[in-house]
Amino acid sequence: MSFKTFRGGSSGIKESSTKQSSLQGDHVLIKISHSGVCGTDVLYKGADMVLGHEGVGHVEDVGPDVRELKKGDRVGWGYEHDCCGSCKHCLTGWETFCPERKMYGMADLDQGSFADKAVWREAFLFKVPDELDNASAAPLMCGGSTVFNALVVAGVKATDRVGIVGIGGLGHLAIQFANKMGAHVVVFSGTDSKKEEALKLGAHEFHATKDAKELKTEGDKKLTHLVVSTSSLPDWALYLPVLDNRATISPLTVSDKPFTFPYQQLVVSGLRVQGGIVGARQVHRDMLQFAAFHGVKPMVQQYPMTEKGIAQCFEDLEGGKMRYRGVLVAQ
Repeated sequence: MSFKTFRGGSSGIKESSTKQSSLQGDHVLIKISHSGVCGTDVLYKGADMVLGHEGVGHVEDVGPDVRELKKGDRVGWGYEHDCCGSCKHCLTGWETFCPERKMYGMADLDQGSFADKAVWREAFLFKVPDELDNASAAPLMCGGSTVFNALVVAGVKATDRVGIVGIGGLGHLAIQFANKMGAHVVVFSGTDSKKEEALKLGAHEFHATKDAKELKTEGDKKLTHLVVSTSSLPDWALYLPVLDNRATISPLTVSDKPFTFPYQQLVVSGLRVQGGIVGARQVHRDMLQFAAFHGVKPMVQQYPMTEKGIAQCFEDLEGGKMRYRGVLVAQ
């Protein structure tokens, strides 16, 4: 079988096709309806590969070893496609750190969510809860999984005060998740332009940081967690005074620059910097159920899944005009 795809490359994103043999093992054929567009897609748009890793659609056919999914089921997938299943990371529920993991941009380069169909293992597909429409579910497959995982790994509790730096594709979801977890949510953004939206999404405090010499929270209460979702790493010295001792910092910024931090403050305050990527499969499942139950949904701008539509989506994303997640709709 053959299906339409959109590949990256030095000359731009072009329509192409992928050939697929008959379904083997636990592989599933999905007819894609929507695809989220993530900041990681920008990094790979010049590579010779099918783009997209926030796919949602319906099961069209199943391989002989598929056990649970059936034709017509709504499913989605994210950044990880496979793992060895037997290393210590896989056996303890941390397959995202498997040495043999297959991730977007590093494996299965002829498959992606910028396409009309895709084939993935059942073990790495997620059923979409009834409460979530496909356009809302797509950005959760990576963006939602990433921020939810950060909050879970940090051990956020209902009594905590969570700071969120940046209101974008990740930040606007982090606000909602942290709020629904019961935490006091403190948002930091460059200007006041997104203040009203941040408060509607669930922020309890909002602070503009542009040209700020120091930051203060209401009542000078310290933050137990800080999630950083900006496109570039912040001035850490600006945020240190609002962090409680033993606070956790979760940097989600995609950057190839060295991570530099005031060492002495890290030591004497017992701060923890927690790296992380997308959630492992159980965390991902929990995220979808949590979002469905609590009504957590991304704010999306939709574009047709055509060469022109994809180009416009990338232009808006890279130009800072996206509020807050781009979603491609199959035509």
